[in-house]
Amino acid sequence: MTRDVRTGEAQTPPYAWGALASLCVFGLYLITLSPTTAMWDTSEYIAAAKVLGLPHPPGNPLFVLIAHAFGLIPIPVSYAARINILAALCSAIAAGSWFVLIDSVLARGGVAVLRRRICAAAGVVIGASAFTVWNQSVVNEKVYTISLALFAIITLLMLSWLDGDGRARNDAKLVAISFLLGAGYAVHPAGLLPGLAVIVTVASQRWRKFLHPRLVLAVFGAFALGLTPFIFEPIRAAQAPAMNEGAPTGCTTRLEWPCTFSAKTYTRLSDNINRTQYGKPSVTDRQISFGAQLGMWWLYFKWQWLRDPHGAAPLTQMFLAFLMFGLGIYGATVHWRWDRASCIYWATFMFTLTVLLVYYMNFKYGYSQAPGLGDSVPREVRDRDYFYLWSFSAWGVWVGVAIAAIWQRARTGGALLALAAIPLIGNWSAASRRNDTVARDWAVDILNSVEPYGVIVTGGDNDTFPLWYAQYVEGVRPDVTVIIDQYLQMDWFVEQLLRAPIHKYDAAAGPAMYRTGHWPVPAHAVFRMTAAQADSVPDIMELREPQLLKSGAIEGRIAAGYLERKDVFILRLITDALPERPVYFTMGSPYPKQFGLQRYILGEGLVQKLMPTPVSDSAGPTLDTRGTDALWRIYRGPAAIVRRGDWIDRPSLPTPVDYTLVGLNLSDALEHQGDSARARAVRNDAIAVIKAARMEDIFGMTKMP
Repeated sequence: MTRDVRTGEAQTPPYAWGALASLCVFGLYLITLSPTTAMWDTSEYIAAAKVLGLPHPPGNPLFVLIAHAFGLIPIPVSYAARINILAALCSAIAAGSWFVLIDSVLARGGVAVLRRRICAAAGVVIGASAFTVWNQSVVNEKVYTISLALFAIITLLMLSWLDGDGRARNDAKLVAISFLLGAGYAVHPAGLLPGLAVIVTVASQRWRKFLHPRLVLAVFGAFALGLTPFIFEPIRAAQAPAMNEGAPTGCTTRLEWPCTFSAKTYTRLSDNINRTQYGKPSVTDRQISFGAQLGMWWLYFKWQWLRDPHGAAPLTQMFLAFLMFGLGIYGATVHWRWDRASCIYWATFMFTLTVLLVYYMNFKYGYSQAPGLGDSVPREVRDRDYFYLWSFSAWGVWVGVAIAAIWQRARTGGALLALAAIPLIGNWSAASRRNDTVARDWAVDILNSVEPYGVIVTGGDNDTFPLWYAQYVEGVRPDVTVIIDQYLQMDWFVEQLLRAPIHKYDAAAGPAMYRTGHWPVPAHAVFRMTAAQADSVPDIMELREPQLLKSGAIEGRIAAGYLERKDVFILRLITDALPERPVYFTMGSPYPKQFGLQRYILGEGLVQKLMPTPVSDSAGPTLDTRGTDALWRIYRGPAAIVRRGDWIDRPSLPTPVDYTLVGLNLSDALEHQGDSARARAVRNDAIAVIKAARMEDIFGMTKMP
């Protein structure tokens, strides 16, 4: 119960008002919700939910189970949109919880009921419309929104525990919190982040709780119970689901169930949970200075209140950042004066979400950080602002408290309520994903560029995960085998390729150019080797002198030096898959040049096909004008990019760049063949993509007619 210091009356926390705040924020997110998948990890997690599979380590088993169950709810939208709604709902739950927290603090400060409701609403809007929070709440790119909801529930339980009467039923809230911490870890390791705040709060307020053996045992037991979803990983992995990253099971060559749980099962499960395959350095081995890492957080903090991707209003963005930061710090001091007990919890939690998390993550320079340093410093492949969405969401609590405190001191302080409208309006176009179907359309375009039963070698998240989504969720071209070159470094991925089922090509559902013809079903896996032979391939192989690559009429050259495991498997793919399965590479793949195969590369739309005989005497790939034109006519991506508008996420620019390159090259080829009208139409399509994605600087738009 909250006690109003003005009246001395005990008041029930405003859960109904918090629910209303959640409903309003949920409505905002639904209006701007993505209708389908998106770039980066979105497609991977949605596909994992659909097939009840295992995404990349640590596997996030509780997320998979929750999302799979949520996806079964018959909401009349696409499957992807259902999982996106789950993300929106979780963030909305957090927003309502922050409303209750702000109101509780203001009640102890003697703020009148109406005024504290208004200020709590302002704080909620500020936190909910912060760019990263909003942008991540309208599409399920990561698992972090579920973590945010769990953090919020833990916070409400801590508030209730602090207000409790000290009886056993109040101690049960600590047991529940411990269970949620364990369950949160099964969603993502970040689930433990509130733990320090809980321990510090209990120690500072009622430290004798640590001396109650029954309570301590119950707390540890509840935590262990919360971890039990990890059992899902080896059990499901042994059943060989379509997505089985990390394959944390002792079964490798056998598909039978039950599987023997052995020491190998434990080792692989442990490695999966601890993300061993990524080889991240320890926190004591700093990748860059801690000051520079704090600078990354500050860069992303500046984004929250006005996302300015093209630097149009840097001074305004900086002013808003300092204003919001200053209000937050002032709100923290007010929180300490008005409600010290809850401030101990909240301040410790905020310290964990900012300084400690920055230290623990130990990132390189952010993709957009310190652009003047260029490539002279180690950089992350993309901006990692999503790791800090929890702190940006929670920052609105202290800003809301600060607004109320200033309003108490000065009548004009109420004008600060207008701050809530700034991120809501300023971030609308940048955070909204309501018109974004590019990732889904890109995936369909890529898959439809490949001949039936083709194998396509991809190079990363955005090359791959949307393809998985299209295949596993929407059933688009499951006959195509997708190979991620980096995953060939891991034994489990090669083993999955060896035992992957062959899906019969559905000509009626395929693109027009592949609806006729004879497409025999392959009789072999993409690699003609056993699992034992695959396991024997070393991580590094030294070539003391150049080697000749020969497969049928294909002749390439392998330079002396070192081959990685993935390189060896790409070579085996060329010799083993052809001619039974056509082999393709995504645009920008290094392998045609690395193995001296440029003469055999035929550009077909967004992909490059390895031909059995030379198609050119030049060092570069040759464009199949007729086939590419046929594909360009059915591609949905260019129109989707134009419909989406500004391309905020610059690290994923290769997607619109690839479309533009294909369009411009096709236009030149058509012009050379004398089809000026068609050339002009294709060129206009490509220019529209350039303008929509704001890529004029890349393509020298000012020099173009």
